[in-house]
Amino acid sequence: MRPLFVNIRCRPGTSYKVAEEIALREIHSELYSTSGPFDLLLKLYVPEGEDVGKYINENVATIDNIERTETTLTFKAF
Repeated sequence: MRPLFVNIRCRPGTSYKVAEEIALREIHSELYSTSGPFDLLLKLYVPEGEDVGKYINENVATIDNIERTETTLTFKAF
């Protein structure tokens, strides 16, 4: 499985609702509230062979009150 990090910007006042929906979907490994231009940082694992963009679109981007996401792919360093 490939780990990904997704920064999430929520509509004002909705970050707790978005975090709750992520938790209910049970797609996350870790979920944090953050400061700066994004409200939440989501760490998740995408199954091998799964299309990353499609997985994010179907499992994260469909959550109400998300304004924007930014996905960081990870690769083995050594």
